[in-house]
Amino acid sequence: MIATHNHMQTWSKAVSAYIALTRFARDKFIQAGFPAEKILIKPNYLPTDPGIGEGSGNYALFVGRLAPEKGVGTLLEAWREMGNELPLHIAGDGPLAPEVEKAAGTMQGVTWLKWLPRTEILQRMKNASVLILPSTWYEGFPMIIAEAFAVGLPVIASNLGSMSTIIDHQRTGLHFEAGNSTSLVEAVRRFIAHPAD
Repeated sequence: MIATHNHMQTWSKAVSAYIALTRFARDKFIQAGFPAEKILIKPNYLPTDPGIGEGSGNYALFVGRLAPEKGVGTLLEAWREMGNELPLHIAGDGPLAPEVEKAAGTMQGVTWLKWLPRTEILQRMKNASVLILPSTWYEGFPMIIAEAFAVGLPVIASNLGSMSTIIDHQRTGLHFEAGNSTSLVEAVRRFIAHPAD
């Protein structure tokens, strides 16, 4: 099927435009042979403004599916070292829920909130100091980043794929090496020491 469309030049002749969510995704399409002049970038957005938060809760927040590709293992390993330096609240459910539940019961500074409705997530985001996004895969354009920016919440994210282009390092958040818990600890400690940077 793909070979047929390649032969017929469907992608370059029959399609007038492609939409990519980020510069990173656009570059990947171009690398795959799609015509650069037909690829437009249109990021995700929020239909309503949730309002700016105060960030007075003094905690880091993870929101997402509790799965290996979301970097949950890296997150927990980092907080084994971080402890109460900055408490971590984890909102979500998934196959690694038992590990997160165990960590919340045995590690200082880790709280598992389980699955929460969006309105409560937004409120917790408004109270949080920073959002942690430790994914080990590219991601598209996570809505959680758009929501974080909308409430004025900085993001510490893996320097990988779309996250590396959405998060402006040292302006809207910080990058760390994907899958590297030591790098995540360093980024969080930098944030604690210089929250305005």
